[in-house]
Amino acid sequence: MEQIPVGIIMNGITGRMGTRQHLARSIAAIRDSGGIDLGDGRVIVPDPILVGRNESKLRALADEYHVERWTTDLDRALENEADTVFFDSTSTDQRVGNVSKAIAAGKAIYCEKPTATDLAGALELARLATDAGVKNGVVQDKLFLPGMVKLKRLIDGGFFGELLSFRLNFGYWVFEGDWQPINRPSWNYRAEDGGGVVLDMYPHWRYLLDNIIGPVKSVLCHHETHIPQRWDERGEPYRATGEDAAYGMFSFDNGVLAQFTTSWATRPYRDEIGEWQLDGTLGSAIVGLRDCRVQSRANTPMPVWNPDVPNPIDFRAGWSQVPDNTEFPNAFRVEWEMFLRHVVADEPFRWTLLEGAKGVQLAELALQSSAERRWVDIPELTLPTP
Repeated sequence: MEQIPVGIIMNGITGRMGTRQHLARSIAAIRDSGGIDLGDGRVIVPDPILVGRNESKLRALADEYHVERWTTDLDRALENEADTVFFDSTSTDQRVGNVSKAIAAGKAIYCEKPTATDLAGALELARLATDAGVKNGVVQDKLFLPGMVKLKRLIDGGFFGELLSFRLNFGYWVFEGDWQPINRPSWNYRAEDGGGVVLDMYPHWRYLLDNIIGPVKSVLCHHETHIPQRWDERGEPYRATGEDAAYGMFSFDNGVLAQFTTSWATRPYRDEIGEWQLDGTLGSAIVGLRDCRVQSRANTPMPVWNPDVPNPIDFRAGWSQVPDNTEFPNAFRVEWEMFLRHVVADEPFRWTLLEGAKGVQLAELALQSSAERRWVDIPELTLPTP
């Protein structure tokens, strides 16, 4: 087998998501399993260089995951022509500057979302990449979760009949930091640092809605900062300027209405951190990150309203599990493999920087909707002219 080494500049890799999902469970896992077999006698073997600001963290990660190269000098890393792919998972407010430099250096671009703190920046990155002719992609991991794969299988198989509505409860309690350590970085709750649940999560909701239901046409949103004071990693109090909850509705041309509650100030009473419910004329589904349960029209019970007696129906008993029917690898790894195949073998990859900009667009319009207290239409996105 011919080995095709691909040098990957992994910028901002010392963060939680960068380390766990992109290094440990994706790039290192792909390398350690022997690479990506292209089926033509060639195998893609990722060769990462870790880039960050903290030398001791980089050295520790390199030792743990047997990575030979690391540096705190991003500009110097971009000069190496053997490293053809640039990946960015730094904080959102740094994304445009980092990715712009990598595009100018001729690198293929793969980055976390959101791709910018505003739509203008996200569209500018998409334009720069298009003008430079570099391949580009954005992480849209939740599409490849087992629950979403099973849901797409149900939709493609016509299980729902006419789909009517799509609901989501997503989130958990993020500790304030005064009496118990925080479980999300403090910058997530400072708008000036790119924080806020809308910019954080609505880019996810955009690609899920677009790819599962269809293009989103309008949004109605109300957001709140329920916890106005939090404590940072050093135990210092700060004012939360980013919202920690958003209550949104989305409409589609096919008449489906979606309702999403997204909150870092809620205590879940459900099986998973996020649960989606889809209701159709022929059946309904409850979908988590991994599991999917369904109830068909024939198995639907007939409740009778009578608050004077205990409920006689075990509603959960009428639902059945959708079987796995296959093995589900890590969702981040799945998309990494697709993107590296795109870079080396020119296989299709449709989750580009322009698709990433759509997520920022939805977040921006949702914030506008909340400020103006009204529905806002979502126009089609096109690349700006220079």
